Amino acid sequence: QVQLVESGGGLVQAGGSLRLSCAASRIIFSIDDMGWYRQAPGKQRELVAAITNGGGTTNYADSVQGRFAISRGNAKNTVYLEMNDLKPEDTAVYYCYLRGRTNMRKEVEYWGQGTQVTVSS
Repeated sequence: QVQLVESGGGLVQAGGSLRLSCAASRIIFSIDDMGWYRQAPGKQRELVAAITNGGGTTNYADSVQGRFAISRGNAKNTVYLEMNDLKPEDTAVYYCYLRGRTNMRKEVEYWGQGTQVTVSS
């Protein structure tokens, strides 16, 4: 079974930076995309950023465009989220996800346990 391990969350003051990391416990046969969702208390889960397997296409939520950067690691089963100029409204639990396919073309989806990001004023 594939596990996604997240790290890098923490407490930071407004204007600061954090780097989130997510790594799969083993190499996936075929990865369609990886990315990050977040959920703040009392709010719905939202997609923050996503990146395709080859790393050539990225998508960002409007609220983080220009501040966050998503990238793939050299191993291709890792993904990072560089968060700059953090704001209190970025406070949330951030969840890494991976979507891919088995060698039989069956669609699979995996999620990390979540890492807390807290931005103070």
